[in-house]
Amino acid sequence: MKILSIDTSSTICGIAVLEDTNLIKEVSQDNGLTHSETLIPIIKENLEIINLHLNDIDLIVCDKGPGSFTGIRIGVATAKAFSDSLNIQEIGISSLESLAYNVKNDGVICSLIDAKNDNVYVGVFENINGNYILRRNFSCENIYDLLAEFKSAEYLVTFVGDGAVCYKETISSSLGNKCKFVKNNNLSSYNLGLAGLAHFKKEDLCDVTPLYLRKPQAERMLENKIKYY
Repeated sequence: MKILSIDTSSTICGIAVLEDTNLIKEVSQDNGLTHSETLIPIIKENLEIINLHLNDIDLIVCDKGPGSFTGIRIGVATAKAFSDSLNIQEIGISSLESLAYNVKNDGVICSLIDAKNDNVYVGVFENINGNYILRRNFSCENIYDLLAEFKSAEYLVTFVGDGAVCYKETISSSLGNKCKFVKNNNLSSYNLGLAGLAHFKKEDLCDVTPLYLRKPQAERMLENKIKYY
């Protein structure tokens, strides 16, 4: 099965092409939030490099967030357009699940994406022999509230993601020897494709619908303005 995975949930625009679990090609560009201009050319150019066409793709996996509101919409719209026009199966995977695949050891994994002002997007998984099982609903919450929840846990938690980097000292201070960190905290289009393939094999065909977890900043600012008017 040939898989095209698309990740536009951050400032990085990335794609990967897989043959089942084998990586054929992975490319990422950090050009800021210019995904509307760069995504299609990146896909076209790199499919040509590996002698493939969109018609050769059996599954499209798209990062549906959380992350950049604009970036997510671009990736989702592109995946849906390819899927609808070429009748290709599509699957949406959370960036939090994609990050969990950076951790290869068994155990509990907490994916964190920085949401600013001491807030983080949170995904908690357990890796059991390469099966990444969601153990807690995705959320956006205060880092201190999250750590208070983990404080009573009797197990080791591996933290991953830019939120883990940002709040590493806070996490270590709160959890001590019950926490662990990894070196690779970046989103990977390859890992995104692996997560999509795992869902496909389980016939868990997750919708390609944006996963925002909180309202856009402009909407929150407007609500606050009305609240204090």
